[in-house]
Amino acid sequence: MNHLGIEVSVKNVPELDPGFLPLGKFYTAFLQDAKQPLDIAVERSNGQVAVYRTRIHGAPDKAGADRYYVERIIKTMLWLYGGYKVYLNGSEELCGAMRSMYCAGGQQAFDFDYMANVFEHPFEVVRCDRVPQEKGDPKAIGRHLDGCRIGFDAGGSDRKVSAVVNGEPVFSEEVVWFPKTNSDPDYHYDGIVAALKSAAEHMPRVDAVGVSSAGVYIDNRTMNASLFLQVPKDQFDAKVKDIYIRAITDTFGDVPYAVANDGDVSALAGAMNLGENNVLGIAMGTSEAVGYVDAEGRITGWLNELAFVPVDASPQAMRDEWSGDIGCGVKYFSQDAVIKLAPAAGITLAEGLSPAEKLKAVQALMDTPNSPAEAIYRSIGVYLGHALALYHHFYGFKHVLLLGRVMSGRGGDIVLETAKAVLADEYPEVAQAIAPTLPDEKARRVGQSVAAASLPELRA
Repeated sequence: MNHLGIEVSVKNVPELDPGFLPLGKFYTAFLQDAKQPLDIAVERSNGQVAVYRTRIHGAPDKAGADRYYVERIIKTMLWLYGGYKVYLNGSEELCGAMRSMYCAGGQQAFDFDYMANVFEHPFEVVRCDRVPQEKGDPKAIGRHLDGCRIGFDAGGSDRKVSAVVNGEPVFSEEVVWFPKTNSDPDYHYDGIVAALKSAAEHMPRVDAVGVSSAGVYIDNRTMNASLFLQVPKDQFDAKVKDIYIRAITDTFGDVPYAVANDGDVSALAGAMNLGENNVLGIAMGTSEAVGYVDAEGRITGWLNELAFVPVDASPQAMRDEWSGDIGCGVKYFSQDAVIKLAPAAGITLAEGLSPAEKLKAVQALMDTPNSPAEAIYRSIGVYLGHALALYHHFYGFKHVLLLGRVMSGRGGDIVLETAKAVLADEYPEVAQAIAPTLPDEKARRVGQSVAAASLPELRA
């Protein structure tokens, strides 16, 4: 395959998506003849900086490939690490091209606006002679099981809460709610408080509260979350940014608390059950939710929003309706992937079904041996094998825990088997370094709520 003058060799291609061009393979081919050093840095909260050192061609005949490569790396860094300021030590021409993309009305206007809002700072691309030094702020959070704790898990369709005493759940409750369609922040607040009070009734006291919630959280504050999608911005700023802090302190007073992204808590739950660190958790459901626990067992504070990280270099890649970009993980590792591949497998899904119902319809077909639906899961497995090699390049993880509705049942087994085969065939060094797995029964029993309850540390 040839893309922007770069010849890319790919052995494993999804049978239902022959145009798929693994972005990691493009990167490898691009770098073969690239000699000009380039450093890219992304700055986020509290002076934290992520740095990526690479090379470009710097030649007129490869200018298009250079721009594409640099823009995709910046996009990846923004959604993997998060940040509001991008530093480049490249030419003014290259930096100007990136500024013209990452600006209001530009090609990457969504990323420009999102990052500025999350980090409450104007977004900018800066040319410099030397990029800032790398600086992280990982936190050893979680795995605290002592005392009487509440773990609250806020999902888009239900909210779960557990009362946990010395690491053992003594009560759990799951309640259907509708946060994504409700514009009143008091609806969300009241639901959170009701759940906390329900769990508290089953313990002699409350020593700490941990929260797992979809969205971006910085210093326990809600910076962006689809759960509050309908809440007007002025109400979001006034009542949602500190909603979990208020709910906990209003209900229990000055107790320790911690709020974390649900992907990170999933990875923490996996690490606790595996008895290992350096774990990437990927949940394939409504979207692609990801979390990471580093080699020291810490949560990094990165965004880990791999749903928006590109994995496909094909110009014909499917477009994400929200961000407006093409080739991003959400269309490859969620129920959207199953739905988009169904027609190519000869499967017609009824009109009027919700995406979740369409996924269930495909899963029902898997009950029949040699179902055409198997090709869907084999194709997703090929996507995943290539993407895991790309993700490993940035994270260096050892374990991968594959979660979510897409990975349930026989289809999930096919995805895992196919991904492992692709890794062994095209990325043998990565295949030897990582262990992709599905959660076992122990992981299902302990679950997200216990991991959430373990987030805060008790005061001495």
